[in-house]
Amino acid sequence: MEIIISNSSDKPIYEQISMQIKSLIMDGTLSAGEALPSMRALAKDLHISVITVQRAYEDLTRDGFIETVSGKGSFVASPNKEFIQEEQLRIAEEFLEKVAIIGRTHGISYEQMANILKLFFEE
Repeated sequence: MEIIISNSSDKPIYEQISMQIKSLIMDGTLSAGEALPSMRALAKDLHISVITVQRAYEDLTRDGFIETVSGKGSFVASPNKEFIQEEQLRIAEEFLEKVAIIGRTHGISYEQMANILKLFFEE
């Protein structure tokens, strides 16, 4: 599992980690039951604090992506299709917000933007 941390990102490091692990789970790279690196090992690999990795793993656990078993480690949770769809919708909303800002900033009408979206959606 390869996690890439960007110091120039506006997102905190723990969020970068959790987003990348979520992505690996959602695209099937990591499957249910697969072990994640220990918090210490991942912190060492990324040259960051264990507390930062702990925060990322806590967020992933809270969101239902991983399960942590005391003394054994953290594992990819069984897929929750409803939650995964909700997460994908959240990601789409972020992109659409950027699209709306571009449209408003450059005087592109809602109808034009909706037509473009419709074209992409129907491909």
